[in-house]
Amino acid sequence: MSRTYRRLPDDFGRERSRNRRTEEGFLCRRCHEFADAEAPGTGHRNHCPRCLWSVHVDERPGDRASPCGGGMEPIAVWVRPGGEWALVHRCGTCHGVRVNRIAGDDSEAVLLSLAARPMAKPPFPLERLPRRR
Repeated sequence: MSRTYRRLPDDFGRERSRNRRTEEGFLCRRCHEFADAEAPGTGHRNHCPRCLWSVHVDERPGDRASPCGGGMEPIAVWVRPGGEWALVHRCGTCHGVRVNRIAGDDSEAVLLSLAARPMAKPPFPLERLPRRR
């Protein structure tokens, strides 16, 4: 099945296709490890598979249209209605929040620590909850 791309104008009047895939990998700003662009389970590698940090470069997955460029911290894991896991990132510069699919080679230990964070560090004091008798 062929994929149809919507065309968006760029700053110089030329057209560029949305969601074009970049073939090169990148060096993670956070852990300084190389992340390969080929990621199982996703079409657009946008985060480090080891530390799960990202850089705010996309407005939509793969468009590389964001001028921000800030570091995006993984703050949570969200389980979509179909059961697929997604990472929730918050930008340290513009404070934008983005959700991205996890990839098949993402660190399972880091994913599980993100998923367990609400239980280990609840957003409210547990001692204030009424005790059941």
